[in-house]
Amino acid sequence: MLPTSTLEWQSFTNISSLKISESKIVHKSPTLHPLARFVTEEAAAILFNISLEEIYKITCLRYVVHVHGKGISRFVSYADFPPILAVNLPTPLDFYFWHKRWKKKPAQEFWQKFYIYQFEKALSAAELLEWNNLVTKVKSLFTNRGLETIKDAFSKQQNSLNFSGI
Repeated sequence: MLPTSTLEWQSFTNISSLKISESKIVHKSPTLHPLARFVTEEAAAILFNISLEEIYKITCLRYVVHVHGKGISRFVSYADFPPILAVNLPTPLDFYFWHKRWKKKPAQEFWQKFYIYQFEKALSAAELLEWNNLVTKVKSLFTNRGLETIKDAFSKQQNSLNFSGI
């Protein structure tokens, strides 16, 4: 059946323009790290300031993640990847890994950048609120200044979506 209304045509156009690609994430270890569920191509792209297309492969090993892309080949900690909406919420064990990692090298600036990007990318007030709720769950991991930066980005996006909930 062909789309008839303008709204149906726009929906059809949006769906037909979606790109489905094979995941670039490969798990090489028989034992899955507890934080592996947070590893995404999008987070790696933001972490290394490259586009998704410039990532060739992300290999999840037992204790570290290897990101191979245009001009980069780096090992990073699982704890460098921030929690996302598509998987289970963070557990106390996850917080243990993050605190252990951040004693040595804080990843908070990247997390701020990641969550601000997610706020800006949110297409609906409901999605924006979900991301905000996730940030609220992990707010103890941020400095006060970092949390303020994230809250400002949330407010800005909230206003642009004309959402007056929270």
